[in-house]
Formats: sequence, C-alpha cells, structure tokens
Amino acid sequence: MLGLEGKVLVVAIFLVLAGLIFVSTASAPISTRLYGDPWSMVKRQATAVAVGVLALLLFWRVDYHRWLSIDDLLLLAAFFFTLLTLIPGLSFGGRWLSLGPFALQPSEFGKIAVLLYVSGSLIRREKLLMNPRHGLLPHFLVLGLFALVFLLQPDFGMLFIYAALVVFLLWVGGVPTGHLLVSGALALPLGTALLFSARYRWERFLAFLNPEMYRDTVGYQLYQALLAIGSGGPFGRGLGASRVKLFYLPSAHNDFVFAVVSEEIGFLGVSVLLSLYVGLVVLGFLVAKRAPDKLGALYALGASFLLGFQTLLNLGVVVGVLPITGLTLPFLSYGGSSAVVSLALVGLILGVARAHRVSRVALVIPEGLA
Repeated sequence: MLGLEGKVLVVAIFLVLAGLIFVSTASAPISTRLYGDPWSMVKRQATAVAVGVLALLLFWRVDYHRWLSIDDLLLLAAFFFTLLTLIPGLSFGGRWLSLGPFALQPSEFGKIAVLLYVSGSLIRREKLLMNPRHGLLPHFLVLGLFALVFLLQPDFGMLFIYAALVVFLLWVGGVPTGHLLVSGALALPLGTALLFSARYRWERFLAFLNPEMYRDTVGYQLYQALLAIGSGGPFGRGLGASRVKLFYLPSAHNDFVFAVVSEEIGFLGVSVLLSLYVGLVVLGFLVAKRAPDKLGALYALGASFLLGFQTLLNLGVVVGVLPITGLTLPFLSYGGSSAVVSLALVGLILGVARAHRVSRVALVIPEGLA
C-alpha cells in the first residue's frame, strides 16, 4: 500500500500528465500562428517539466535541514534576479528574463526562496516571536522589498501571493495572531489604494463586478471564459474540440487554461481534476502534521499553501468570483517557470515525507542492529 510519499507522487504525476495534455490542446492554435508548429509550445513545456522533475528529485532526496544554512543566499539570489526584470534590455513584459529561446520568471522561483527563508527565520527566532521586532519586522521587510519590485513591474497578483505566503507562515509559525491582525488592519488602506492606483486594475475590477456589461471591452476575456465553461456542460465537447481557444479567449493556454479544460471535458471531468488538486493539498498538510520537526512542518505547510492558494486564485478569476490577477494555474497552465516551481514544491513536500519515513524506520530498528 502506498505511503504518503507514494500518494503525493502519484497525484503529482497525474497533474503533470493532465497539464501536458491540456497545454497541447489549448496552445495548438497560438503555437501554429507563432511558430508554424502546433506542438512547439508543448515541446517547450515538456522541457520545463523535465527540469522540474530534476528540481523535484533535488528537494526530495536532499535532507531538508540543509536548506536552513543557505536560505539567506537563495533569498538574495532570487531578489537579485527579480530586480533584473526592471532593467530594459534584460527583461520583457516587465516580469521575465530572456534566456535565448527560453524565458525565466524570477518571481516564481522567489516563492520557494521566501518560503525557505521565512520558515528558517521562524525557527532561528522561535523564542523571540512574541516580540514584533523579531516576529514581524524582518519578515515584513523581506516582503516589502519584493513588493516594491512587483509594484514597479507591475505584478499585483504575485505581490498578493507573496503577502499571503508570509502571513500564513507567520501565523502557523507561532507569531501572535493579534500582531498579524493589527498589521493587516494597518496595511488594508495601503492595499486598497494600490489596487485602484492604476487604471487597468480599476477596469479589471469593474469587469469583475459586471462582465456582461463590459463584455466588448475590459470584460471581454472574462466573458469568453464564462461562455466556454458554460458550453462544456456535464461531459464537455471532447478533448481538442474547444472553440474558445481559436483566438476568442486571450491567454487560453496559460492564465485561462481552465476555461478550455472546462469546455473540453465538462463538469464531470473538471470535478475529477479538481479532486487531484484537493488531494495534493490535503496530503501536503498530512505530511506537515507528521513532520519530524517544526522546520519540516513549515516547509510542507508552506509548499502546500502555495500550490493550493494559487490554484484557488486562478480558478476564482476564471469563474468570475475574483478580479483578474494574471496568475497561472499550477501544473496546467503553459509556463516553464511555473512548471519547474510547482514540481519543486512537490519535491519539498516529498522531502519532508521522506524524513518522516526514515525517522520511523530508525525507531523500529533496534539500536544494536542499526
């Protein structure tokens, strides 16, 4: 019978395979138009998945305690590369670095770096967390530096992901809830002001409130997504038979891939797919519960939270219950950086599960035979 490691791995494999299938069908029209080859984008995605598998193996097989000694270096590297996206000529789209035929989104890799650093910092400061100078200030400083870059890019969706991750880790890591509530109350006016400071964000908010009214302008993307989801019915049109991907829906192969998936496999197919996401997050939380120590628990909780929370945000946008954020759907959206990071997060969960299994074996083997 499969243990926690095996179950996490099996669910991840199914999600990766589903992602390759739906990237191949959702990207075929745009891939043909841009590269003259309907398989070009899925080939790139498969390459990213191969790199992601290596990242998964790294985080799975390396003792997770080793990250504690280099988490500050990883954080500095992630911040440095994120800063490079602000330099004209090195970046494109404000968020990506060009690496020959490939593109790198440093903010995706920064999620892992922030997860490792904040978790490690909470362990190092464990006896000082009641003091806001140690429990809040250093971690919000890290968040603030990344937030500044995201505002300049701009990437409000990634800023929201980072903020949620840091607050979540502080909460489960032992920082008093009252401190977090006060911090949230102080940050709320600033967050609201930032939300409406740019015209395009205000327009997206209006489209979110009434996509029907703005279906020919700023609400066009959301309106087309809702049409696709509704037209899928219970069983879908069939794999590859989506109509909305034929240039009716911008970003049909990445941010809005769920609309194509819903149209092609319908409500029943989507229900099975979503159960895999739920299963992965639940398994991740079970791994955290059985972690050998607090550091492992924080790593597993943080990785599970990132995968689950970003999935919820993406789905919320596509079905019209959240304003558009520009975030990918883990495993299913086209995007190399997202694929690599999603698999690395699974690897981190597996690494904690492995440590639990090894510690149990050590307890079972008599000391004289070990």
